[in-house]
Formats: sequence, structure tokens, C-alpha cells
Amino acid sequence: MSHDVTIAGRRIGDAHPPWVIAELSANHLGSFERACAIVDAAADAGCDAVKLQTYTADSITLDHDGPGFRIEGGLWDGRSLHELYAEAATPWAWHAALFARARARGLAAFSSPFDAAAVDLLASLDAPAYKIASFELVDHDLVARCAATGRPLVLSTGMSAPEEVDEALAAARAAGAREIVLLHCVSGYPTPVEEANLAAIPALARRHGVVVGLSDHSPGWLVPALAVALGARVIEKHLTLARADGGPDAAFSLEPAEFAELCRQVRTAWEAARDRGPARSPSERGNRVFRRSLYAVADIAAGEPLTRANVRSIRPGFGLPPRELPAVLGRRARVAIRRGTPLAWALVDAGTEAGR
Repeated sequence: MSHDVTIAGRRIGDAHPPWVIAELSANHLGSFERACAIVDAAADAGCDAVKLQTYTADSITLDHDGPGFRIEGGLWDGRSLHELYAEAATPWAWHAALFARARARGLAAFSSPFDAAAVDLLASLDAPAYKIASFELVDHDLVARCAATGRPLVLSTGMSAPEEVDEALAAARAAGAREIVLLHCVSGYPTPVEEANLAAIPALARRHGVVVGLSDHSPGWLVPALAVALGARVIEKHLTLARADGGPDAAFSLEPAEFAELCRQVRTAWEAARDRGPARSPSERGNRVFRRSLYAVADIAAGEPLTRANVRSIRPGFGLPPRELPAVLGRRARVAIRRGTPLAWALVDAGTEAGR
């Protein structure tokens, strides 16, 4: 069983509904007003948190056209890394206002930093947690810098081998991290549903004993809902105002109405998958009386033997349990029993079976 984590006053763990994060990413399209509208849409959809990404193109890569610096294939085919990140970056000057707007709407606000300066900026804004993106999980200096803040860490595990996750966790704990969430992630943009590999979620929980979740890039809400049923307690998904508006992340982002449906579905999945113990559910308790029990299915005279011809297991359930049928057969009726009477021990001769 994992240990709960608390972020911005909200407990996150098995006994609590999933914590849903709306990822702003590049969907602001360079407009502060649009970024504010996405924060508002996240609140209206029922999210718990909104997350930014804190970097500059120069802090995350080089302005270079050499081998490896240009993307081949996929959504961003042909673009240089520097060009892509220059377009996608959220200006640092917006952070304080976006954090304030999110908090005013009842959302936790935090971010993924990509260098030490970004960590310092977020610390100055009293970020309640830090997210390490999948591509940065192997940067142990960055992991340690975030861990040293003493705030909870959310680590995405896309593309990582099990030993790389082990190493990142070791680096985080060595730097002081005590509250950690691991997010299963497939770093495909978008991720085909059949490649979601959701079995990794309970495996992460078993291996590491921490709260687990999902950073999702698949279409719709199905994969997040299934993830919650398998133990995910944090769900992160990109939010945009309209995919038709374009942008680097539009293809794997949800629109506001879709995001609201995701919030409903993952919370319903959590309710459905909760371990409620052996007690029967309230909705089924009244139906116990319609289970099978032993009834007289023909008129039985006093002293007449009880046989399979006059006693059967039928619905409803007001008679003796069907398991008592072998003990009843062959005994004699103590009194006359009318057809349709639920059988009770008081109606049955307690003596020896008939004929013995």
C-alpha cells in the first residue's frame, strides 16, 4: 500500500478521489489571455490543479541545426528543437499571474521546471509541488534540486527503464524527498490506446510503494478511467480551448467539455473500484429476500414426509436456506403445511427421518 501525499492541502492516495491535473503546456499559443482562459476552463471542468512548464528555449536546448537537433517524424517533423520550444514556452513573466488566477479559482498551481533557475522562480511563487517531465527523469541534478525544496515531487516515467526509475527515486530521496508520486507515461504524441500499457500502473505501485498515476496523451477519457481502476490516483492531461486552433500540443489535448467528462469518468471509476469490504452494497440489500429458499410447493398433510415432490428451492428467500434441503428431505411435517409456505424448522418434525 502506498503512502498518501499532500499537495496544496489535498490528500492524494487510495482513500481519496483521483487528483486531476490540467496541463497548460503550449496551448496558450503565445496569448496570456488564452492562458488565463485555459485556467478558468480547468476550474470549470472540475480539475484539482493546473500545471505549467517553466523553461526557455535556451535553457532546454541549443539553437543549433546540427545532427540530432532537428526532429524527424511525428507531429513536429522537420522543426528544430529550439524553434519548437521557443514557440511552446510559457513566458516566465506570466507565472505569478497564472498561479494567482488558479488559486483564486480553487486550483493548485505548480509547474515542471527544466533548470535550476526555473526551480528558484517556482520556489519564489510558493509552488506546492514540482513535476519532473519524462524527458528530464534522467537529469539527477534537476531531480535533486527539486527534491531539496522539501515539496512533493511528481515524476513522469515515459521512456524509462525500471532501473532508471530506481535511480531517479534514489536521487530524489537522497536529496530529501519524502512525498513522491510516480506517473506512468507513454511518451507518444499522441499515444494509441492499444499502447497505453496500463499494467505498468500496479507494477509501479508494487515495486516502489508510492502513490502512482498517469500522464496521458491518448485520445479521450477511456485510458485515464481504466488507469484509475488499476490504482492511478493522479491523472494529468493536456487542456486546450479548441483543437482546431492548432499549436504544438493540440492533437493530444482535450477541449473543455471533454475534460469535464474526463473528470466525471475518472471519479466514477474510482468509486466503482473502491474496496468497500465484505458488507453488501446498499443498492442490493433489499434484493436478498428474492434469493432462493425452501418452500412447500404442494399441500403437505401433518405427518406426511417431506420429499422433492413437495419441497423445492425457489424464489423468494423467506424460507430455510437451500443448503438445508438434504437435512429436510425424509422428515415429516409437524403440522399441515399449505402450498406456498416458506419452510421453517418449527414446521418440521425434529425426530428421525420417515421410514427409519
